Parts: sequence; structure tokens; C-alpha cells
Amino acid sequence: MKNILFDLDGTLLPMNEDLFVKVYFGELTKKAKPYGFEENKLTEVWWKGTAAMVKNDGSRSNEAAFWEIYQNEFGISKDKYYDVFIDFYLNEFNIAISACRPNKLANEIITICKEKGLRLFLATNPIFPKEATENRIRWAGLNPSDFEDITTYETSCYCKPNLAYYQSILDRHNLVSQETMMIGNDVQEDLISKQLGLTTFLVTDCLLNRKEEEIITDYQGSLSDLLEFIKKI
Repeated sequence: MKNILFDLDGTLLPMNEDLFVKVYFGELTKKAKPYGFEENKLTEVWWKGTAAMVKNDGSRSNEAAFWEIYQNEFGISKDKYYDVFIDFYLNEFNIAISACRPNKLANEIITICKEKGLRLFLATNPIFPKEATENRIRWAGLNPSDFEDITTYETSCYCKPNLAYYQSILDRHNLVSQETMMIGNDVQEDLISKQLGLTTFLVTDCLLNRKEEEIITDYQGSLSDLLEFIKKI
């Protein structure tokens, strides 16, 4: 194995996803209220924008897909309050760490991977801007510089579970799928990479299997199990 793609939320950063969403939107709507954004409408638009990113066909960035929905729904330009939302992701968004359970094992895993000379990529679903993604990396006790590349909505044109999302990472960095492992906690979003020939490791601490599908993976176990696995690569 030469290359490892890591998921973030629920994998390197253990979290209660439902609580995370609750805190995230609670803080977002609170931030936007003084600027005339109604809570329910803002939440609805944010979900519509997220859906547009998930359905993105590669014809534009996920960022463009999201803000097109925003502009159409609110009838205002992206630029008018863009700085307000970026400021949110730099500041109030960090309150959502309360929904997470950072585990020191994440840092140990990354450290050992780097010592072994493995190429590391953060394959987190690119539905967040760079600022939000880098903050979540820090919540996990890691540094953005730990990874050769980090998928964010600015630099990605697809989302999980679209196979094109994984193929785009392989193509961008000239990775051979048979030399690459995807490590994640989501049966639908992460294990699909196996269809491209990637080896998969399912992290079970915060396991997500929304469709209750049969689990087909090369390896699975807790973060502790993953640490021991990485030591033996």
C-alpha cells in the first residue's frame, strides 16, 4: 500500500452526526439572523445547496453549485453576505466541536503513516468550504499540512458517493487504485470506492449504514484496530 485516503467526520474525527447538524445549524441561523435571514428558510436553502453539490455532475465546482441555489432562492448575489458566512466558519462554527469526541489515536495513526512514507489524502465529502474543513481537521488533533490534498467544495466537482469523486482524486495525483486504501466510517459513501479497485477499511466507532446494506469491505474495526493495522502495513 502506497496511498491512503482518509474520511474525516466519524472516522478521524469521531462525532455524533445528528448533534453536529443541530449545533451547526443552530449557530449558523443565529449568525445570519441580524442580516435578515429567517431561520427555517436559511436551513432549507442550505440543505438544497447541499443536495445540489451531491448531485453535481462535474460541470462546475461544488462551491458554484451551492451558491447558485443560494442566489436563486434569496434573490441576492453571493458576494453581499459572503464574508459573514466565511466569518461564521472561522469562528462560531467551532462551537460544533461539542458534538465530537476527538481521539488521540487519530494523531498516532497519521504520524505512523507519515513515518512509513505513505501518501496521505483527506477524502472528506467536499460540501464545506476550506475554512470549515481545516477547522474540523484541527478538532481532530491534526494539521491540514498532514495531507497532500484535502477535498473541499472549492476544489471538487463531485461528492460522495459518486464514483467520479474518487476517480478525480486518483487522476489528479496519478494514484494507482490497487495501491490505494480508503478508510472511512460510511458504508454507502466510503466503501463504494472498492468498485474502483481501492482497498477499504471500515472504521466502526461511528459506523453509518443508512440503507442497512450488507457490509462488503476488505477490513473493518475500531480506530484502535486501525492503528494496529497501520503499524503492520
